[in-house]
Amino acid sequence: MLFCDKSYLHTFYDSLTLYYYYLINIKYNIMKKNVGKSDKIVRLIIAIILVTLYFTNIVTGTLGIIFLVLAGVAVATAFMNFCGLYKIVGINTCKMKK
Repeated sequence: MLFCDKSYLHTFYDSLTLYYYYLINIKYNIMKKNVGKSDKIVRLIIAIILVTLYFTNIVTGTLGIIFLVLAGVAVATAFMNFCGLYKIVGINTCKMKK
């Protein structure tokens, strides 16, 4: 009998519990908002410009793909209100609540 011992279930449960606490830590401690409203607007405008340059064939090839990836990152960070690079550098463009 391979699974007579139920310790594997306990180990699996422990790993799920640790993963859950890890996700909670990421959401509430690490990914605090650091992108403000004006910064969000600038990111969206830059993303629109980069996508437009690609789809009008002004920029093609590898550089065009890089532009699309950068546009995707700009849109994602704008909607998440979080920029990992800002976190590393210590920049916060959000207004503080009084």
